[in-house]
Amino acid sequence: MRLGVLDVGSNTVHLLVVDAHPGARPLPAHSHKVELRLAQLLDEDGAIGPEGVDKLVGVVQEALQAAEDKGVEELLPFATSAVREASNADDVLARVQTETGVELQVLTGAEEARLTFLAVRRWFGWSAGKLLVLDIGGGSLEIAYGIDEEPDAAVSLPLGAGRLTAAWLPGDPPEPDAIRALRRHVRAQIARTVGEFSRFGAPDHVVATSKTFKQLARLAGAARSADGLYVQRELKRGSLESWVPRLAGMTTAQRALLPGVSEGRAEQLIAGAMVAEGAMDLFGVETLEVCPWALREGVILRRLDQMPSALA
Repeated sequence: MRLGVLDVGSNTVHLLVVDAHPGARPLPAHSHKVELRLAQLLDEDGAIGPEGVDKLVGVVQEALQAAEDKGVEELLPFATSAVREASNADDVLARVQTETGVELQVLTGAEEARLTFLAVRRWFGWSAGKLLVLDIGGGSLEIAYGIDEEPDAAVSLPLGAGRLTAAWLPGDPPEPDAIRALRRHVRAQIARTVGEFSRFGAPDHVVATSKTFKQLARLAGAARSADGLYVQRELKRGSLESWVPRLAGMTTAQRALLPGVSEGRAEQLIAGAMVAEGAMDLFGVETLEVCPWALREGVILRRLDQMPSALA
């Protein structure tokens, strides 16, 4: 069947259409993406303002039309941290449902981490052993660890690249004092969780997902997206550490000219790089692998697991 997953994230609203059935890998058929940056549209009270809600409703309506055009039989709509943490989340969800008919499922941070972990496990398979999975979104950082399809530990921290940029880095380029303050904040947040994971022992593979990690890996010399899903991509901590001060000294426009960096993500790349560096350092990771599957694929795989098998 043709499934559509509608991801209302902190940076983008992304409709991914796949052809899928139980027991087979989902095959991408269409992608429709709009950068909305909900995480940066919150007012002083933590609410998504009227303009932001209007934009969200309009983008969801566009995605619905795209899903219809592409023959989607079932739509799996969900929202992550920007909507989850908005002080007016209930009102936003009610308006989206009233005006579009779409009932967004709001995932908890732990659910995000578990579903992303499921996608990574399926991509790498059982032979990968114990996995430590890192995912930097616009609003949060997810960390998960385990040897099965369900992680032994999963946490979500408010360390998304968009959130941190809006709250901590107003300058362009940011002031050195702001960079130092953000570095202290990021590392203190991550350090609180390290003990929860270290009791399980060292992972066999450390894997990262998300646009932030893909862009950082590309800067460090990994293959382009155009080279395909199956090219192995890695990010070494030494390379990342050399890039962080360089990124901090650049303007947004200068970052946007770097290979693999999109104009829309250039502003928040330094915050994302600092989170990635902090996580790799505090977890003792020298090299991580970049996985092309993440949360959206995890949502699709979980839905396929719930469908009756053709052999039943």
